[in-house]
Amino acid sequence: MRRLVYLKAVILFLVLCCYSSVAWALNSVSNIRTGQQNDGIRIVFDGTEKFQYDAFLLGNPNRLVIDLKNTAIKGNPKVPANAIIRDFRIGELSGGKGKRLVFELKGNADIKRKFALEPQAGKSNWRLVIDLVRHPDTAAPKAASAAKAVATYKPNPKRQKIVVLDPGHGGKDPGAIGRSFRTYEKNITLSMGKELKKQLESRGFKVFMTRSTDIFIPLRQRVRIARNYHADLFISLHADSTVNRNAQGLSIYTLSETASDKEAAALAERENKADIIDGMDFSDNSPEINDVLISLSQNDSRNKSSKFAAYVVNEMKKQVKIQNNTHRFAGFAVLKAPDIPSVLVELGYVSNYTEEKYLRDPSYRKKLGAAITRSVVSYFADPEIASSL
Repeated sequence: MRRLVYLKAVILFLVLCCYSSVAWALNSVSNIRTGQQNDGIRIVFDGTEKFQYDAFLLGNPNRLVIDLKNTAIKGNPKVPANAIIRDFRIGELSGGKGKRLVFELKGNADIKRKFALEPQAGKSNWRLVIDLVRHPDTAAPKAASAAKAVATYKPNPKRQKIVVLDPGHGGKDPGAIGRSFRTYEKNITLSMGKELKKQLESRGFKVFMTRSTDIFIPLRQRVRIARNYHADLFISLHADSTVNRNAQGLSIYTLSETASDKEAAALAERENKADIIDGMDFSDNSPEINDVLISLSQNDSRNKSSKFAAYVVNEMKKQVKIQNNTHRFAGFAVLKAPDIPSVLVELGYVSNYTEEKYLRDPSYRKKLGAAITRSVVSYFADPEIASSL
């Protein structure tokens, strides 16, 4: 009996030791890097463990303070001065259980984002990312008037937003073929694209189409066309088909997280990173930070795509029949631009008699176009989206 009690005590002691070593594993930060962005600076930290941190701003003088808890920093890292950061120093947290990093700033700034990334496939390091942007000269609206500011917000007319429409299929590729009227999907999508272009242009948007005639364009080239136009939004138009003739309803797709991660890895392997994300300077960055920038850009685009999809669903459910679980996720090639919010709209089923008939009707396409146009207007008027353009 004594031996059993002793054995249990030993096991409990070992378990507690293991738990303690996991819970209090020291995070060793090996690198601190900065990268230039359009509106500010991105700071990236590499660590061996999950980051426990606080990041906040102080004034008089202006400083960004980052407290890294339970952390040691290898060597004596330097952060060169740039458009926002004046100087950098490292101190100890009270109690000696971490480090305090102080970035002296050249003026007022805001923390746009702060988040940690888990180790990616083939890599062992955790990463902490802080996006620092210049503070606007004008003061932010008071909290009491915030709701009013949102309600009356209008996008900046000086910055014309660019929408690229992608009528699916074309040329030698007819797409789905209607069961009842033998309607080609490529013709429906082209007609829908032309109608939508007209409506969007009437609302002040600059609109381009990947094709405006019956020609075949490879999927990857469609993405390149959108990037060449510096699109703010990419909308691919399609019509669905299934063996179930009763299936009806519109649906909208955005890129799945798994597909996005795989695509980021493929991009890093096969393309010049300087050409991947428009407006970013990669020349002074290490390969690791460039991989982070690509991944973060895709995450940002995917989040914006989902926001736009929500606006489309909200408008469409008032006008036409939609699928259950209307917003879906997939790895469609045309959704994989790393820096452009992108959606694929399945306008309905040509395998269904009623919907094929509707999609052939110009007045029905006009109704669909009006709903999508309202969605585009709402999306660009969203303060969160507008502040990033």
